[in-house]
Amino acid sequence: MICFITDKKQKEKIAESVLLDLPEWFGLPESTREYIEKSPNMPFWAAMEGENPRGFIVLKETSPHTAEIYVMGVKKSYHGRGFGKQLFEAFHAYAKEKKYSFLQVKTVQEGHYEEYDRTGEFYKKMGFQELECLPTLWDEWNPCQIFVRVV
Repeated sequence: MICFITDKKQKEKIAESVLLDLPEWFGLPESTREYIEKSPNMPFWAAMEGENPRGFIVLKETSPHTAEIYVMGVKKSYHGRGFGKQLFEAFHAYAKEKKYSFLQVKTVQEGHYEEYDRTGEFYKKMGFQELECLPTLWDEWNPCQIFVRVV
C-alpha cells in the first residue's frame, strides 16, 4: 500500500531503513545521512506492508514549476515487484494536483555503474528523457545525468 507520510520521525525511520538496504546506490555515508535528515521536511510517500517499509519517494520543489524526485529507493528484495512504479504514480498524481509543469530527477549517467544503468532505465520507463549531463556536479566518477518529463 502506498501511503502519504506526514510524521517526521516516521519519515526518517523509513528513509534510513530503505537507504541502508541499498549500499550499491547509497554507499556514501555523508550523502545518505543528508537524504535521511532532509527528507522528513518534504512531501513523502512510502510503500508499506503493515509497519514494514518496502520503499519510499520524496518530492523537492526546485522551482514553482518543477518538482524533483529528491530521493527514491525500494529495498533490494522488493525490486521488480512494482513498488517503484506505484511510488512514482503517487508522486506524479501529487505533482499534477499541485500544478507543477515539469518533473526532474538526477542520477549517475549511464555507462558508469550497472546499478545506475538500471535506475536510468526505470526513469525512462516512467516517461523521463535525458536533459543534460553535468559531469562534475557531484564528482568526476559520478557524472550527474538530469532526466525530465512533463507532468
